Amino acid sequence: MARRRLTARSANLLELYELSVQAPEAEVDFLRRAYREHRGRLPRHLREDFCGTGLVAVEWAARGRRYTAEGFDIDPVPLRRGRTRHLPRLGEGAGRCVLHRKDAREPSDRPPDVRCALNYSYRVFRRRDELLAYARGALRDLAPEGILVLDTHGGSESYLEHEEEREVEAGFTYVWEQREYHPATGGYRCAIHFRFPDGSEIRDAFVYDWRFWTVPELADVLRDAGFRRVVSYWEGTAEDGETGNGVFTMDERGENCLAWNAYVVALK
Repeated sequence: MARRRLTARSANLLELYELSVQAPEAEVDFLRRAYREHRGRLPRHLREDFCGTGLVAVEWAARGRRYTAEGFDIDPVPLRRGRTRHLPRLGEGAGRCVLHRKDAREPSDRPPDVRCALNYSYRVFRRRDELLAYARGALRDLAPEGILVLDTHGGSESYLEHEEEREVEAGFTYVWEQREYHPATGGYRCAIHFRFPDGSEIRDAFVYDWRFWTVPELADVLRDAGFRRVVSYWEGTAEDGETGNGVFTMDERGENCLAWNAYVVALK
């Protein structure tokens, strides 16, 4: 079957985001591994905060009949796509994954073993008291041996105003633009654009007004919230020496390089 030719006019923004930004299989693999490394068993119930279309939650529930998930998001548009396009993948097991149109600070239906906020979504909390309140709520919400997982990135390049392009196999170019960084406040403005082979472009497909939280800042907030231990996992380097290899290893110090990706894991 010929690959669908995408253009700015024909493309769906949420599909473009899913294809270029998200990797639900790898995310679920890591969440399960991190929990098992610290708890000695596999987790069963997941909560995905700022879930969008719920790709991670659905992938989690797809791992087996004993796996259940909840997703939380306030935007009805991606939730609608998740319910109509992704939940049907679970067939008769669709009831094992619930996508809530609720604020990420609302409590879960049942205490999750793993709670996550991925794609830097928690950076919407720009003040320390806001992030601390979110972390305290997550701690109360978790199952007795639950963990909270946040992803992050950094390195000297992450503070520069520039654009990065990446070709996506589906037939378009993903563009990440870092527009502003203010060192006195941590204010961080970014945008995603999409470019297509016919020369068309979707600018400002997604725009973010965040605070850039460093790993030590995140760890301090999580400890102050009451988490017993906070650890970080850092991505290794691919053979080209320039990109990540997708393999994350627990490391107390991390590696000083131009750009890096990491997970911060907080243990109840």
